[in-house]
Formats: sequence, C-alpha cells, structure tokens
Amino acid sequence: MNIYAGNLAQKTTEDELRQVFEEFGQVTSVTIIKDKFSGESRGFGFVEMPSRTEAQAALNSLNGRDLNGRVLNVNEALPRSDDRKRSGGGRSSGGRSGGGSGRSGGGGKRGGGRPW
Repeated sequence: MNIYAGNLAQKTTEDELRQVFEEFGQVTSVTIIKDKFSGESRGFGFVEMPSRTEAQAALNSLNGRDLNGRVLNVNEALPRSDDRKRSGGGRSSGGRSGGGSGRSGGGGKRGGGRPW
C-alpha cells in the first residue's frame, strides 16, 4: 500500500519517517519530495508498505500524531491523474487577449473634458 505523509517538518528525514512507520511493519520504500531547485523538503512524502493490514494500522495510528513539532496528515496515497500530462491551459481565448469590453478609452463629451 502506498501511503501519503503530509505536514512534515523541514528537518524530517527519510530515515526518521521510515522508523516511525516501521513500528507497524515492513517498509519497502520512503521518499520525501524535495523542491527541484532548492533541494528542501516540500513537506510531504510517500511510504510504501507491502502488507495492507500493517499499512492500515500505521495510517490509523499515525494520522494526527506529532512528529518533529508538526501534526502528521497520513492517508492512503491516490494514484496520479493524467491531468498533469496534458499541455495547454484548459481554455482557449479564441485569439483575443485580456479583459475589456471592446471599447477604446476616453471619449466624447463625457468625463468632464475641457473644451479648449
């Protein structure tokens, strides 16, 4: 079972996270997600446990537990959706840019313009 572990303190290491989950059974892998530019923890990671029973026990016991001064958010990890693979921004603007109502600014006798 793949488990999401969120709200991790910056100083939490993969070894620490492994030790916490190993209290409930065998851990296959632990990965803390890091920022690709700074290399710092993004505050969440994933733990893989082969036994669903042990994983469920860890999930039930660790969700809401304090680790390094932060309250853990532990859930079964959801599979990644294909939305990240698509390109584009979702909506097309049809070749027009930005807001506005199609009227140009300024105008006529309105707005208190001076007659000279």
